Amino acid sequence: MERSTIVRVHEGLHARPATRFVKLAKAFESDVELVKDGKAVSAKSSVKLMLLAVKENQEVTVRANGADAIEAIEALIGYLENPKAGLDDEETHAPANDAGKEAAPASQSAPAVSAEANGLRGVAASEGVAIGPAFAHFPPDIAGQGRMLQADEIAGEIERFRAAVAAVQARMDRALAQDSLSAGDRGIVAALRDIAADDSLTGEAEKAIKGGNDAVSAMIIAASTIAADFSAVDDHYLNARADDVHAVGRQICLALLGQDDVSLENISQGAILIADDIGAWDLARAPLKRIGGVVCGHGGATSHIAIIARSHGIPAVLGLGDRINALRTAQEVALDGNTGQVIIDPDAATRADFAGRVEAAATERAGLAAFKTVTPKLADGKVIEVAANIGSLEEIEAAQEVGAMGVGLFRTELLFMRHMHLPSEDMQAETYAALAKAFAPYPVIVRTLDIGGDKPIAGIEFPDEENPFLGWRGIRMCLDRPDIFKRQLRALLRAAVHGNIKVMLPMVSDLGEVRQTRVLVDKCAAELKAEGVPHATFDLGVMIETPAAVLIAPALAKEVAFFSIGTNDLTQYIMAADRLNPTVAKLNDVTNPAVMSAIELTARAGVAAGIMVGMCGEAAGRPDLIPAFLEMGLTELSMSPASIQRAKKTIMAMAAGE
Repeated sequence: MERSTIVRVHEGLHARPATRFVKLAKAFESDVELVKDGKAVSAKSSVKLMLLAVKENQEVTVRANGADAIEAIEALIGYLENPKAGLDDEETHAPANDAGKEAAPASQSAPAVSAEANGLRGVAASEGVAIGPAFAHFPPDIAGQGRMLQADEIAGEIERFRAAVAAVQARMDRALAQDSLSAGDRGIVAALRDIAADDSLTGEAEKAIKGGNDAVSAMIIAASTIAADFSAVDDHYLNARADDVHAVGRQICLALLGQDDVSLENISQGAILIADDIGAWDLARAPLKRIGGVVCGHGGATSHIAIIARSHGIPAVLGLGDRINALRTAQEVALDGNTGQVIIDPDAATRADFAGRVEAAATERAGLAAFKTVTPKLADGKVIEVAANIGSLEEIEAAQEVGAMGVGLFRTELLFMRHMHLPSEDMQAETYAALAKAFAPYPVIVRTLDIGGDKPIAGIEFPDEENPFLGWRGIRMCLDRPDIFKRQLRALLRAAVHGNIKVMLPMVSDLGEVRQTRVLVDKCAAELKAEGVPHATFDLGVMIETPAAVLIAPALAKEVAFFSIGTNDLTQYIMAADRLNPTVAKLNDVTNPAVMSAIELTARAGVAAGIMVGMCGEAAGRPDLIPAFLEMGLTELSMSPASIQRAKKTIMAMAAGE
């Protein structure tokens, strides 16, 4: 069977989204293919999948054949139709950089390199400025034996090659098991590990060995062949994967030779790492806190080197090409990751200029970091809770590091979408309990399952709908499936023993939905009590995201303990403009008077009833809007961790009358 769809994955199926898609496909027994423009490839090969060059908004077909074909197609289509699926950790949790802005890729169209009177210019890949001693990292090239194998040597050489591949995979598995690896770096290593295990790469190498090449030569040939395929695709994300293939190939060659790569362990504090190419595998394991900046001959703004640098706040200039050789003997290097400028052995005036800019950037960062432990209050002493929006336990650390005052939105659908079967009550209870413990005594607001036909999950069959955004989703689906909903509510009651759990219902548009939920909660509590299972009560609230909820807000406020305004969907529904449709994108503006009026009406109703009113949409982190929201009466703002310290600063400045 097969089903077609339009890909909504952010930026399409580049490295990590492709890796996740493949992992999802491999969880099914069925043979699964992805078809684009008449070309079909196995959905269980990340290399073949990436080479299909599936971009956002393109039409594809998922084809499955086997016992679980229906479930496979539903799950994979759900992933392809999820706009958040392609967003990587570094995009949602990027640290503030030298101008106090969220780190983001520089222009994708930056020139590869240009010479300047006082230095070089490459691709501005990670914001920030740096100056420091040069640390040249130019490991020797690897070459094969240069002889043809005898027929009786081939079988043994294939076995030796397979052992080397297994060794590299095992090394990457050990790295993935380490707690020291950040969530963003973990995703990159997982993508590299997937390339190392892919039949396209290893199969090409074994083919070369059978042709008489030694294993090292075969690996070099295979990596070059696959990398050339990536380089030929008209897509900057896929072009960057060529470097990943070479990096993985190098690691396999080193394993075959019984060698370790040149270590980065000896890099001094604040040094500028200079290299022709740095494998993402090597950089992810390097002492990143000691690296002041990165200058590289290869790579671009979408390469994994750039992603790692941005996620750790390290300025980087990449894509210098052969000009990188001019830095081999440099003693000191200054770089500007905002413009792509690199200066070799700067003179006194340039050194002073960069030192001043580095100091100013550090002061800016330190200024924001000072707000990590701040409890923001208004002039009247009222505390404003600044919390984090997260979707998995892996994101806890990023939220804690910036001083999140709890969680204002925990998206439980990601827990469901990760598994090929509905998560058990025990699994859910463990997840919610871990979340509550991590942030206690701060509150953790858990949104109940918020899925619909646009993002289905295995185990729930959704009807075909003309407009799933207006269909069987959120609380509507949950109330129709008490077998699923009660399992989640029981897990939340059990987790409430471990911290300040609050529960939020999505897509509410009628008072009856809240009342029916409360009946189910009471039934679940009675069952747990009868079973002797420890549990505790929780506050029940609603997510205000439909016009209906705004209009009945005064009545809703008498039924629940809190409101949380979801500005993303609220704006979409108020303006009758699909937020995924670029044609009407200008209408999706939270500052539109209609949307701001809806927010104010909601806040007024909540304040009058004496309940907490918060916001968990993207607008909650906007410094230009925070004063207006607080004046309306909101006392809780939840946002991506990257915005938290800036939001706290904005609130404190408002209280001080600045």
